[in-house]
Order: sequence, then C-alpha cells, then structure tokens
Amino acid sequence: MSGKIVKVSGPLVVATGLADANMSDVVRVGPQRLIGEILTMKGDSASIQVYEETSGLGPGAEVVTTGAPMSVELGPGMIEGIYDGIQRPLEKIVEKVGANITRGVEVPALDREKKWDFTAVVTPGTKVEGGDVIGTVPETPVVLHKIMVPPNMSGTITDIRSGSFTVEETVATLRTDKGEDVPLTMVQKWPVRIGRPYKHKYPPKRPLCSGQRVIDTLFPIAKGGTAAVPGPFGSGKTVVQHQLAKWADVDIVVYIGCGERGNEMTDVLREFPELKDPRTGESLMKRTVLIANTSDMPVAAREASVYTGITIAEYFRDMGYDVAVIADSTSRWAEALREMSGRLEEMPGEEGYPAYLASRLAQFYERAGSVACIGSDDRRGSLTAVGAVSPPGGDLSEPVAQATMRIVKVFWALDSSLAYKRHFPAINWLNSYSLYLDSLKPWFDENLGPEFLEDRASAMSILQSEASLNEIVQLVGKDALSPADQLTLEVARMVREDFLQQNAFADVDSFSSYDRQEKLLAMVLRYDRLCREAISKGAPVAKLFAVPSREKIGRAKSVPAEEYQQVYQQISAEMEQEITAIAEEGGEDA
Repeated sequence: MSGKIVKVSGPLVVATGLADANMSDVVRVGPQRLIGEILTMKGDSASIQVYEETSGLGPGAEVVTTGAPMSVELGPGMIEGIYDGIQRPLEKIVEKVGANITRGVEVPALDREKKWDFTAVVTPGTKVEGGDVIGTVPETPVVLHKIMVPPNMSGTITDIRSGSFTVEETVATLRTDKGEDVPLTMVQKWPVRIGRPYKHKYPPKRPLCSGQRVIDTLFPIAKGGTAAVPGPFGSGKTVVQHQLAKWADVDIVVYIGCGERGNEMTDVLREFPELKDPRTGESLMKRTVLIANTSDMPVAAREASVYTGITIAEYFRDMGYDVAVIADSTSRWAEALREMSGRLEEMPGEEGYPAYLASRLAQFYERAGSVACIGSDDRRGSLTAVGAVSPPGGDLSEPVAQATMRIVKVFWALDSSLAYKRHFPAINWLNSYSLYLDSLKPWFDENLGPEFLEDRASAMSILQSEASLNEIVQLVGKDALSPADQLTLEVARMVREDFLQQNAFADVDSFSSYDRQEKLLAMVLRYDRLCREAISKGAPVAKLFAVPSREKIGRAKSVPAEEYQQVYQQISAEMEQEITAIAEEGGEDA
C-alpha cells in the first residue's frame, strides 16, 4: 500500500492515497525510506510524523505503509544496548555508517547473528498460556533473560530443545487451541503505545532504596511508584537521576535521555561501565538499557522515546523483575508534543502545549505499578517511573510541572540555592513530599521499628522550626533566642549537614543503606533529646555544642560500612556521658 507526498512541514508530512492505512501505522517515506508514523487520517489523506531529517523531501515522493504500528523488538541483547528514540542500535549504526547517522539507515534492534545459550524449562506436551516462561538465556552475569510465550497466545508445546540459537531461529513449536502449529523464537514485537497486559495491579507496599538519605528517609518512593524531579537549570536533576540509576535496588534500569544535552548521556556512557553494582559486584551496564534521543537528534523521535523505553521496561517487569524507568526530561518530551501539535494545526492549550498534554503524561506514568504478571506461575514484578521536569526558570506553575504534580505521588523539588552551596542532593525538604508514607508504614515498622518514622517526623519538625526561627534571627540575631531555640537551630544544622547532605564522590557516603540511615538519624536526635534535658537542668548551650562527640557525629557518615554499627554505639555512649556530666554541673550551679 503506497501513496504520494503532497506537503512537507519540518518533521510533518501530508500524503494522499493511503485509504487502506491505519492510525499509528509505521510508514517509509521517500526514496531514502525514512521512518514515519501516521498521526491522523482524513479519508485517504494521512498526516505523518517522520522520525528523521526531512530536508530534500518534496511533493510526489512515495510513501509506503508497513501495515503495523510502531513496535519494539523484545528479546536477548537489549541489556547493555544503546538505542535511539525508535530503538535503532546506535553502536551498530556507527559500525555500519560511521559517527553521523545516515538518513534511512535500517539496522535491526537485536543482533541477528549472535547466538544465545537457550535452556528449555518446559517439556513437549506442556500446556502454556501467554506469559509462561518456556526457557532462559543468561544475557549478562546478573540478568537471566526469560523467554516467554507471547501474551496473546496459548496452547500446547509440541517441540522444544535447548541449545545455541540466534534470536530468529525457532526454539519451540506451539500448537494453538485451533490446531495450528506456531514456531516460537526468542524475539517478540510489541506496539509501544499500548501497555503490556498483566493479571492484577497491587498497591505499592515496599520502598525503593536509593541510598540517598533525603529520599529514603524523608520522601520515600515505593517500588512500582511514580516520582518527579523538578528544578531549574543547574540544580542537579540529572545528577539525582544518575544516582537513582546507579544505586536503586532494582534488577533492571531503563534510562531515557529524551531531549537533554548530549554530554549528559556521554557521562552515563562513560560512568556506568566503570561503576560496580553494590549488590552484584558487576558493572552497572550489565543491568542497564539506554535510550538516547538528545536535543540534537530528531524532535519527532523524542516523542516516541519515552514509549520505547517504558515498553522495554514492561517486558522485563513481565519476567518478574523490579524495573526502574528514568526519563530525562519530560519537559523536553512535552516540547516535542507541542511542536508536532502546532504543525498539525491543533487548537493549543496553555502556553501553546496541546490540550491533551496532561492525559499523555498520565498515560506514561500509569504504566508504572507493582503487578501480578500474566502466566500460569505466580510471578510479581514492578515498574517504577521517575521523570525529571525542567520548568523554564524553575517556575513550577507552568503546565508540564502542574500536570505532573497532579499525577505522581512523590515530588522531589530541587533548589538551585542548595546546589550552589554544594549541598547534594539539592532536594528542598520544605517543598518536597511523598504520598507513599502511609502505605509504606507497615514495611518500615517491621524492618526498622516504629521509631524510624517517629524519628523522621521529629527531623521534619526540626527543619520546619528552623525555617520559622531563621526569620526571627534575621531581625534580632541568634544570641537573642532562648537556649531551646538555639539548640533547635544547631540540631537542624546537624540534620542538614550530617544527615541529609551526601558526598557523591566518596564510596562510603555515596550510598547509605536503610539500617545505616536509621542509626545515623537516631544518633542526631538522641543528641537533641539529651541536650534538651540538660538545658532544663540549667546547662549552658555553649558547653553542649562543644562536646567532643558532637564533632564525631559530624564525621559518622564517613565511617566504613563494615564498622559503622560498632562506631555509632561508641559515639552514642560517649555523647551520653559527656552531656550527662555537663547537665549535672549545670544542676549544681543552679
């Protein structure tokens, strides 16, 4: 089925003669066979979003439809892969045509020549349904790739064998309920704009440990949850997302660079192969898929990149893995939507964004969740979605930030003033929030004790009190405050500098386990309680602030992981002795 171009407007092409084509069909445009997707149909006329540079195209050029929607190839070989927004493997393209991507280049997403060791886990005669695992492939040392029956198939396995196969070779034969024999390979195709099916979605009840104390303790995200990282230019959105990708306790990370600068993706490409996963000791790339559609790559493909990434993530979720999707940034993705909407001459909404901006964002985030996977076994998987938002000038009242805030449950508001003070992560504790605290409370109570959330509430109260007291200090000075208020300011500084602030360049402090976080915060708050008791007995605050253990608390986050439990107990014991002695002296003086 083919038609002819009648109009070219940037990445938008209008063609006629496509009466038999459907919405969302992939087409090949012009003599260079550029990849495009049909956005709208009116009679036999179609508006096509072309994912490559359209210069040189003109009226009369041929448009050929493939008859299939925009889909991704799912199978062994995706881990450690670097793809563009429409799942073209960038490394293979470099080998084929050099560093500059040639228009119309066609390279399969999965290597067609590489052989994989397939181990069958079912036998001939086994009844299977969509989602059942029929075999496994050790894709990397840390990822066991499970070969599953496609979601829309069921029947009986008549033939299956272990061995070394390419992704296109038949590994099993399925006899459907209609009596047809269907060959099964290790590769599946799935349309990117349709979420993969699951049996049941559960409310998220387990936290995602990121190793970042301000996130895990104050504003936790659940596995299967959604979060946004908004902030102005230079506040550290990308760095926070890099930390999540490095340290979050998930099995697979899909990192989507949609519209941000190319040097940020370069940082990921350089760092991840060298970084060791704290759980496995292997390179982080051994469990990472990268989608790179940076600001100098086609705008139209940027819009598709988030769907490509989340479909790959859903595929690994269906294997029973915990997956994190990190999109940097949804603001640039929304700008691509705005550009295509303008070229389609649609009625604009607020600030020129399309009226359906909020629903498109919701369609992306709603694909996150903790689910019971399809299949006859009882697999559970989760998909956690974290998106950066880059509002112009840090203005959170703009449409993308507002629409995102209505959808996501966790909001980590970055603050450029904290970033300029070298406070990392630069998450503002007064503007951020997490709506998962109630659902995560049973997990925290069981694993860390009920004191953990009580300490969290105390720390938040101290930080909020500090914000109020700072206004008074600016008027009358710190010395005019009562001893209790002076202590509040000092403890708030300890919470900020000794607990919330981390050093991303120090191995010991870059990642902090939940147990370590709980003990470190408890130690700071114990100092607060002991000092308040001493002040009530007449002890001078200057002496309390000068106790030797105060300095040791400041250095406690740098204690090696294997020693911290013993060291923290020792510091707590010393602190109690020193403050008790000062309190007794104060009582005698009084």
